[in-house]
Amino acid sequence: MTVYVDRLASWGFRLRGRTVQSCHLFTDGVDIEELHSFAEQIGMRRAWFQPHDVAPHYDLTAVRRAAAVSLGAIEVNWRQASRIWRLRRLAVQAGGDSSGAP
Repeated sequence: MTVYVDRLASWGFRLRGRTVQSCHLFTDGVDIEELHSFAEQIGMRRAWFQPHDVAPHYDLTAVRRAAAVSLGAIEVNWRQASRIWRLRRLAVQAGGDSSGAP
């Protein structure tokens, strides 16, 4: 399984009363337990996980994004992220594992 981060953007993420840029921490794997373990290593709580059908992820601020990259998360652009999520969704529907990372 590989863990990815997309680019920081203004998604309306609010932290301590102010809007900050954020990104998504996500995986191409069907089993997301390794994603949870990875997120824990950068100080994320499982309660912060966003279990969307299409794109299950954690939202990260710039500091946590840098920590994720330093631990081996792969940086991708939005087009690559969309492709990974699409392939993952198809793999989940097929009951298998995804392949075809960027």
